Amino acid sequence: MRSNFLPNLSQSVWASLVAILGIFSVGWLQMPQLAQLKNTANNSSPEVLQQETKSEELRLNLLEKTPAFGFDNLLADWVFLDFLEYFGDDVARQVTGYQLSPEYFEVILDQDPRFLQAYLFLSNSGSLYAGLPEKSVAIMEKGLKSLSPQVPAKSYYIWRYKGVDELLFLGNAQAAKQSFQQAAEWASTYSDAESEQVASLSSQTAEFLAKNPDSKQAQVSAWTMVLNNASDGRTRGIAINRIEALGGKVLVTPEGAVQIQMPQSD
Repeated sequence: MRSNFLPNLSQSVWASLVAILGIFSVGWLQMPQLAQLKNTANNSSPEVLQQETKSEELRLNLLEKTPAFGFDNLLADWVFLDFLEYFGDDVARQVTGYQLSPEYFEVILDQDPRFLQAYLFLSNSGSLYAGLPEKSVAIMEKGLKSLSPQVPAKSYYIWRYKGVDELLFLGNAQAAKQSFQQAAEWASTYSDAESEQVASLSSQTAEFLAKNPDSKQAQVSAWTMVLNNASDGRTRGIAINRIEALGGKVLVTPEGAVQIQMPQSD
């Protein structure tokens, strides 16, 4: 039995090695073109940053067409780490902007549509920073086709991210209402306190939009979600400014908790 196990183990190892080599060999074939785009002396000049962006766009386009050979999640994680490096380079982004953000998530979520946290980063970076909400929403819609209320756990958040983008950045109150209704339905399949709160808030936002497509309360609720999920000062500042412009107030308790006072009129 041991003699049978070792050949099977060897075959498995070789299959894995072949798969990994397959992923990287395609990229290796493109190295001359990538190197040509990156080959310049001053790495801080606007020209170089634009060339690096073109290089990265080429790489992402390549990855979209490269089979993962069964290593879908590994490839998704790898590209997500690349995105974090891209998004966190504030100096470069001031020059080139965030236009590649959705490109990263096309690769990431094609490989792993169950990657729940990725949808939040897609919403913030693709819609708020890159100004490409149509593309962000389209990527979410594609990913949601592979999901269910329980897979992944608490996937109802994706419907909320989609609803926020549709309401705040596309101005499509009808689509946003449907997304929040779907979020409420999926959240209601759970019995924990967090999910029950999300179901209630989502249902409430959908009701606001049903009564008034231009509802300030619905928009403040959406910006509150952006504020609560913000991981950087710039996003928090934008969310607070929008909430206050809509007539809401952002209050900080002595304990440091953030409370939102809704607009008096809707």
